[in-house]
Amino acid sequence: MTTETFRAPLAERALSERVRAVPPSGIRRFFDILATMDDVISLGVGEPDFDTPPTIVEAGVASLRRGRTHYTSNFGTIELRRALADHLERRYGVRYDPATEILITVGASEAVDLALRATCDPGDEVVLHEPSYVAYVPAVVFAGGVVRHVATRLQDDFALDPSAVEAAITPRTKALFLGYPCNPTGAVLPVDVQDELAAIAVRHDLLVYSDEIYDRLAYGTYRHRAMSALPGMRERTILVGGFSKAYAMTGWRVGWLCAPAAILEGIVKVHQYGIMSAPTVAQDAALTALLEGEAEVERMRAAYDGRRRLLVDGFNAIGLRTFEPRGAFYAFPLITSTGLDSETFAQRLLDEEHVAVVPGGAFGPSGEGHVRACYATSEEELREALVRIGRFVERCRAES
Repeated sequence: MTTETFRAPLAERALSERVRAVPPSGIRRFFDILATMDDVISLGVGEPDFDTPPTIVEAGVASLRRGRTHYTSNFGTIELRRALADHLERRYGVRYDPATEILITVGASEAVDLALRATCDPGDEVVLHEPSYVAYVPAVVFAGGVVRHVATRLQDDFALDPSAVEAAITPRTKALFLGYPCNPTGAVLPVDVQDELAAIAVRHDLLVYSDEIYDRLAYGTYRHRAMSALPGMRERTILVGGFSKAYAMTGWRVGWLCAPAAILEGIVKVHQYGIMSAPTVAQDAALTALLEGEAEVERMRAAYDGRRRLLVDGFNAIGLRTFEPRGAFYAFPLITSTGLDSETFAQRLLDEEHVAVVPGGAFGPSGEGHVRACYATSEEELREALVRIGRFVERCRAES
């Protein structure tokens, strides 16, 4: 009898080690469950509750009617790239050549994937703060890289400590990955911290991936600065963004990536063989978003700001300690006073009170003891959610 007789079935051996090493998303499981339930208030999916503004929708419809149903350049339409170059220069003072330094992608998610796959060799280390968005670690792993985590903590308002970042750097470190404003915490990079991180990147000659998809959703006195706009950073930064969050265009799947021409040339190779080009109609709609959508962005941002204060104050009032998020549209309350871990808290809250949140542990080890609550929903639903959560918290404390 040969050894071949004892091999497991092909279906059990087919997946690569990289894929097997990555667990399923800690977010999606809860939404598969809530899709089967009635009367659920979802504070889970990180998606605007607003519909895409009408002027942007009409631009997409007009694009279809004009027969704009064919491929564009691999880089994206030149009109959109020119408008994006002007937008970034106007807002952040950093200029990119629309012909050679800007790529339009299928959402910011593709941009992150492209950046990593084009630049990571097997074993390259990427320093990443956590808690952080659930897709970052898998994207590094799929690219063959190795993640070196730097934890952030509630005691510090989830601020990233530059000294901890520098301590995580080894001879194998190739890049620093930043996702700010942060999903899931809502934390931002203060000016002094961002300056120190830039100095570290220059000092250690690191590449920086900067996912700034939430750049327009900033509150209070905080003012976002593009990482590539800082001294010495343009030549080493891959800047990522998109239209999903600020313009309520999640379903259109259109994002962007900016990098020096020599780096973008390689990134485009990965994009052209895997995707060809972002959807034409989505690019045409995104162009209108940039040119005509500013008032709508501000209207939605102001609504999120009011909801932010409502939810954070509400969590603190029921004894779930929550720091003030200054960006994105998430609150990250501490739930340890209930005696439950984050997974159990989220599961029981969904089962017993029909409110969906995401376990903080899904975003990294230092997210444990928290849950992520998205306030991109109506104030009426947020108020009702707080009533239900308060009732649930009281029961948990009575049990313990």
